[in-house]
Amino acid sequence: MKNIKPFGPTIGKTRISRNFIKKINSEFDLKTKNKKSDYSSKLASQIKNEIKLNSNFIKKNLAKEIIINAKKFLKNEKILKIKEIRILNVWVVRQFKGEYNPIHYHEGDLSGVGYLKLPKNMTRNKEVKNKKIRTNGTIDFINGQKNFLSKSIYNVIPKIGDMYIFPNYLMHTAYPFNVEGERRSFSFNLKIIFQK
Repeated sequence: MKNIKPFGPTIGKTRISRNFIKKINSEFDLKTKNKKSDYSSKLASQIKNEIKLNSNFIKKNLAKEIIINAKKFLKNEKILKIKEIRILNVWVVRQFKGEYNPIHYHEGDLSGVGYLKLPKNMTRNKEVKNKKIRTNGTIDFINGQKNFLSKSIYNVIPKIGDMYIFPNYLMHTAYPFNVEGERRSFSFNLKIIFQK
């Protein structure tokens, strides 16, 4: 776990295991066959296919790795008196050409995103006035306003296996891309219970 401080709130970056990726992709592929599993209407996205994972699957296959990484993130921030970390929800986002996730924030205390599949050349952009705009398929974390010596946007190019953990209130957006293929990620929200 590496903690990054591009502005006020801290963002944690780590790698998830191949086993984690395999399990969540398999579960998602099974769930997409069931139209009742669609979670899109509950989220801010302009994406047609999002699936909420059930608590039994999360507990058995994902919880340990998510919570270990959340604890490492908090430890790096010197937050140690934690009684429990509860997973509020985990869902998978299946994004295709032209789909996007507008600027939004999450519930809970900590949130996260991890990358499971990415289309080839997803971030390739057309040149605009001899400048390359690097947003296709990327994620921006947004905080405050741009000032002298102060950034307000932290742009991340996703890589399969990368996972980011951040405070729930940190605004973020996932940009559309213009190539064929699937950008698959998972997101989660956590509640921290502190020791008294």
